[in-house]
Amino acid sequence: MFGGMLAGYLLRRQVRLIRFLEKLIIWSIFLLLFFLGVAIGRDPVIMAGLPSLGLSALLLSTAGVLGSVLLALLLWKVYFSRK
Repeated sequence: MFGGMLAGYLLRRQVRLIRFLEKLIIWSIFLLLFFLGVAIGRDPVIMAGLPSLGLSALLLSTAGVLGSVLLALLLWKVYFSRK
């Protein structure tokens, strides 16, 4: 990590190189996610449990979003509403 920080510091003025590296990083992440999907798709245990995993993920994400929205509304009313 420190090596990457040092390289970023030393190359901070190389605008064209930075733009190229940003695009390379994005495409590398896409490829990694694709290959992760391939690995998951090949695993019969994960594929068999996908319906229950999907329902759990849906419930958790919905609860997280609703909780965040409700807390944001509460904080908005407490700190920013005019009385």
